[in-house]
Amino acid sequence: MRPVRILLDFADPRDAQAPRLRSAFTQPLQLLVARQADEVRPVLEAAEAQARAGRWCVGFLRYEAAPAFDAALQTRAGDGPLAWFAVFDRCQPWPAPDEGEALPAGIDWQPGLPREAFEHTVQQLQQQIAAGDFYQVNYSSQRHGRLADLHPGLRVTEAEAGRALFDALQRAQPGGYAACIDTGDEQWLSVSPELFFDWRDGVLLTRPMKGTAPRSLDADEDRQREQALRHSPKEQAENVMIVDLLRNDLSRLAEPFGVSVPQLFQTQALPTVWQMTSDVQARTRPGCRLADVLAAIFPCGSVTGAPKVQAMKAITASEPEARAVYCGAIGVLQPGGAATFNVPIRTLGLRQGRVRCGIGSGLTAAASAEGEWREWQHKQRFLDRASQPFSLLETLRLQDGSLCHGQAHLARLQRAARHFNVAWDEAHVHKVLAQLVARHPQGRWRVRLLLDAQGLAAAEAFALDDSPAQVLLALDPRPFDEADSEFVRFKTTRRAHYEARACPTPGVFDTLLWNPRGELTECTRGNIALLLDGRWVTPPLSCGLLDGVGREQALGEGWLSEAVVRTDELPRVQALAFVNSLRGILPARLVPWSDTGPPG
Repeated sequence: MRPVRILLDFADPRDAQAPRLRSAFTQPLQLLVARQADEVRPVLEAAEAQARAGRWCVGFLRYEAAPAFDAALQTRAGDGPLAWFAVFDRCQPWPAPDEGEALPAGIDWQPGLPREAFEHTVQQLQQQIAAGDFYQVNYSSQRHGRLADLHPGLRVTEAEAGRALFDALQRAQPGGYAACIDTGDEQWLSVSPELFFDWRDGVLLTRPMKGTAPRSLDADEDRQREQALRHSPKEQAENVMIVDLLRNDLSRLAEPFGVSVPQLFQTQALPTVWQMTSDVQARTRPGCRLADVLAAIFPCGSVTGAPKVQAMKAITASEPEARAVYCGAIGVLQPGGAATFNVPIRTLGLRQGRVRCGIGSGLTAAASAEGEWREWQHKQRFLDRASQPFSLLETLRLQDGSLCHGQAHLARLQRAARHFNVAWDEAHVHKVLAQLVARHPQGRWRVRLLLDAQGLAAAEAFALDDSPAQVLLALDPRPFDEADSEFVRFKTTRRAHYEARACPTPGVFDTLLWNPRGELTECTRGNIALLLDGRWVTPPLSCGLLDGVGREQALGEGWLSEAVVRTDELPRVQALAFVNSLRGILPARLVPWSDTGPPG
């Protein structure tokens, strides 16, 4: 069995400006483990006693520990300990990745829950809501995969892979209440943004997260989505249901008139979604213990629904497997007894090369299957970033020792680094490019500049052939569903979504894409300019496309302006041009999409 190893990176729930609790823990003095329901309370009592004696206790409870506090709370049977805590005499500084851990790790995911099955279950649960069985239920599903072999011939241990995945997850979902717990038998990698509770000095703070809206890469639209979420009657109703449930739960622990709601309907910006939170707080009665707190509020109402007993019964009937640590609790007891726990959403489990991750959302009478399905897709985008390593990419033209539009490319690369939480060292990037330019003082070259997850740059040069006098483009017969992806808005080495749209027609230079709203976006390797009603236009970024450097230069020169162009307007287009900074502006002609022969 591997040694126990824990990384904890928790925000201060009461002061956003305070330093984070960012520490490592190794070589535990003792492990406190509950495998049966009647062992859960004794483990919590022992962990609390160790903390009050001046030690650190870090661990988790599985969702399936709920019946230990109330036999009416139904769960599915699962494997693994119901409660697990490691006791330490001290915390250690956050470690730098070692050579093995610096290697990226990836996941090959199996197909997830089919949409038809999702919609069927949502319909059944809403029928129960209509019948009055409960008024909200949190429905989820487990995704499964395996560690990907990214380094043939180089053995990367499961512990190293877990740490590499945790680093990638933190870049994808920074902040919040993150933990990497390796028990020696299994690993739990949590980048949860949700506080379950913080209990210290007799004050118990909970911050349920309920209400979601997708982020937009356009700043104005993003602010509009945030405001729409904050003021949405549906999302507010969903949030206040859980606030009421937690007020009731906390009243079981509170002094008379000791429950309050200091903040209601706050919005929190995450990389891919806006989330709505509210604060529910209680002054706990003298003599209250950690086991009493958990008996009153576990599992968190935001991941069950309300009323909790009936909602959990429906969850057990509709979800075919145990949730495990997902939707349970991960937390720390500090010396003296202060306790902080997250709700383990955005959390991966790793065991013997197998990976699992739960994704879910809250259903009410006002929910739609279409809307909830979209919410699932938005929520699991953090997995897209972390599951397969990628580098940020710029393609530049080097001609006779000069990089064309070099500063514009570096500015775009810096924006991508900021978005993906990648370290940016401009002097380092300049040095890498200068070394490459010195090796290629003459001729025309295509430069491929990469920035990896650790912020290390690399550059290669390839001979650049002559550009054609005119290029042929073909309109994709299918809408481009990835148009709102961050891997479209920012240029990276992850390009499978573009490569899948290659036109089979011989002689076609590139494919012209359009989004599900019927709006033209871009080509797979450059932007598009269209002469329409006597003026040259290009689709705005809000349609879903890369902010190409060649496009930026053309807009700055004034001959090109932004306008939405729909596919049904193509017959009115008088001329086309393919635009990127490598090739410049190439006259283009649209030809039919065909896999049977050359265009006519």
